[in-house]
Amino acid sequence: MFENFKTFTTDFAGRPLVIETGKMAQLANGACLVRYGETVVHVAVTASAKPREGVDFFPLSVDFEEKLYSVGKIPGSFLKREGRPSDKAILTSRVIDRPIRPLFPKDMRNDVSVVCTVMSVDHDCAPEIAAMVGTSIALTISDIPWNGPISGVSVGMVDGEFVINPTAEQREKSRMAVTVASTDSRIAMIEAGADIVTDEEMYNAIMAGHEANQKIIEFIKGIQAEIGKEKFSYPSNEPDEEMLAAVKEFAMEDVKQALDTDDKNVRDERLKPVYEKVHEKFDEIYPDQAAKIDECMYRTQKYVVRRWLLDEQKRVDGRKMDDMRPLDAQIDLLPRVHGSGMFTRGQTQVLTVATLGPVSDQQMLDGIDEEEFKRYIHQYNFPSYSVGETKPSRGPGRREIGHGALAERALVPVIPPVEEFPYAYRLVSEVLSSNGSTSQASICGSTLALMAAGVPIKAPVAGISCGLITEGERWMTMVDIQGLEDFFGDMDFKVAGTKEGITAIQMDLKISGLTPEMVKEALEKTHKARNYILDEVMGKCIAEPRTELSQYAPKMMGTVIPVDKIREVIGSGGKVIQKICAECNVKMDVEEDGHVYISGLDKDNCQRALTIVETIVNDPEPGAFYNGKVTRIMDFGAFVEIAPGKEGLVHISRLDVKRTEKVTDVVNVGDEVMVKVLEIDEKGRLNLSRRDALIEIEGLVPENTISDAPRRPERRDGGRFPRRDDRRDDRPRASNGFIANTNKKPE
Repeated sequence: MFENFKTFTTDFAGRPLVIETGKMAQLANGACLVRYGETVVHVAVTASAKPREGVDFFPLSVDFEEKLYSVGKIPGSFLKREGRPSDKAILTSRVIDRPIRPLFPKDMRNDVSVVCTVMSVDHDCAPEIAAMVGTSIALTISDIPWNGPISGVSVGMVDGEFVINPTAEQREKSRMAVTVASTDSRIAMIEAGADIVTDEEMYNAIMAGHEANQKIIEFIKGIQAEIGKEKFSYPSNEPDEEMLAAVKEFAMEDVKQALDTDDKNVRDERLKPVYEKVHEKFDEIYPDQAAKIDECMYRTQKYVVRRWLLDEQKRVDGRKMDDMRPLDAQIDLLPRVHGSGMFTRGQTQVLTVATLGPVSDQQMLDGIDEEEFKRYIHQYNFPSYSVGETKPSRGPGRREIGHGALAERALVPVIPPVEEFPYAYRLVSEVLSSNGSTSQASICGSTLALMAAGVPIKAPVAGISCGLITEGERWMTMVDIQGLEDFFGDMDFKVAGTKEGITAIQMDLKISGLTPEMVKEALEKTHKARNYILDEVMGKCIAEPRTELSQYAPKMMGTVIPVDKIREVIGSGGKVIQKICAECNVKMDVEEDGHVYISGLDKDNCQRALTIVETIVNDPEPGAFYNGKVTRIMDFGAFVEIAPGKEGLVHISRLDVKRTEKVTDVVNVGDEVMVKVLEIDEKGRLNLSRRDALIEIEGLVPENTISDAPRRPERRDGGRFPRRDDRRDDRPRASNGFIANTNKKPE
């Protein structure tokens, strides 16, 4: 039945990589099933037979589809099926898109779709890498025009050694997570997060990944030689040489004059009449070819900008190649938020707002990887007014999610551990105006916001981009590219980090790839620019994190209690923790390893709640004083609760400094009283004294004498009254918003 079924096998970083073709998705232009270890990803690529009318760009879509059955999960939604893609899935789609897109013909307008379906997940064999390799294979063996293949690997660093496609255990220990895609000669894509590594370490990691890719590329070429299809022909969108030459000659000088400014608005206004003049002249000469006339205008602008850069080292705003635009940093723009910072780079301006919350506010993730919670959340918004447009806001797209993730990746390495600073964070970057490098401005603004909020980050982080212009063997890099240079250039190489090292990289290319020399120069230039921003701009705005939090930020305290005491802190049905939270106006989170986090707007209330918790888990020592509440009245005395679930008896003889005939003459249920712990008997019961507290704390003089021996009432049967104990053998739980945090993964 499956006459064309074939398998191809190789070793990939010490694990078997098996490619199956000819059995599944036989109506697609190209398809394969990738088995990497026990990870299984199906990839199918299709292309439309004809281009869509009026499309002036190459319509490529890449979808990385996470199926929860791949990890044995049932979706948690009401419909019990996968909904919109997770952020992780969108980011993976972007990582696959970026290295393959430049390898399609520039003049092709046929729709192309890539669908990667994750069917089984072995956490030691990343499905993202399997999907990238599978995409390359499916495109290479298909009839879709594409100048591949590529390969992609993940590079980690464990104990100073580079590891290709690290296992789950190795990823936990790794100082970096670098994804490198390559062609057979160049580096096609870099996506990296790192724990403040040096430029040299990052460069060597990239080159290690590039070298590892070559074996897989040769493997893919072998598959293509055996079963690859002939590529189909397509109608070219390329304008003919005569049209291009005529438009260029007619509009060249006007285009030069229009582009020669550092103001985006001025540039756009100057270009409008130029476009009108061109169409007025050429629409009659070339009827029904308005799109190709616009393409000629695009190429004329591109020609002008690239000639300025390559031949004259001239940038449209007059800067030198390594000069940055005017920079500005400000904090505390919003009085009621926990922290705010605004970073301006020329006409690019981003305001970031930091919000702190209890650890329980961390984001819950429902995906196919092992990460279940995220304590640091970064979101990026790009409203239409930032580029002078009037489009309605429809929520974040893939670009917004990608830029937010980049900023998040850049800052996570400097966030203090939860043990030192027990908070969850939400950073929101609002792009106020955009003329290139908004993602890097959001990184700078976020650092300012965190420091203004009083978050003790390890070191400030700044971001900067590096551009590239190539022509044959000639190439040239430039720092801090603006929108026009990004649009007409060949690269946007974004690097974020501290003065000591790199925390994140994202590289977008319009060409097939970079040489090692280009990568090294980009790292060097961005490091120098990053240091300038940190020292001369951000450091002069705020040199170090504030020592005090905003008055509007929750105050957080924490402690660690014995695991066997968790039940006592939670109480039966959550009664104890609810009572603490209500009385102290705080929020509490109790984790299964014994960590307790208390948050509230008032520091004193937090401290009070913490004291109560410590009272519950630590047996009171004789001689200690407590504020308690009368819970029960008996003929022989009053029971006083010094902490939820922990009470003791004040004998009637020890209620006052004088003889007491009746308990209610001195106290009633609900009264708050100061008591002293006299003893803890062999059964753990507390004997308390209000009399001693009055004498020692308030300095009252006793009017009578009593025996010093603590007394408890006898029962008629000769025993003693049992102490009150509401504890049951229930699992720790709570309700009404107070949750015993059991988020830790099982060992």
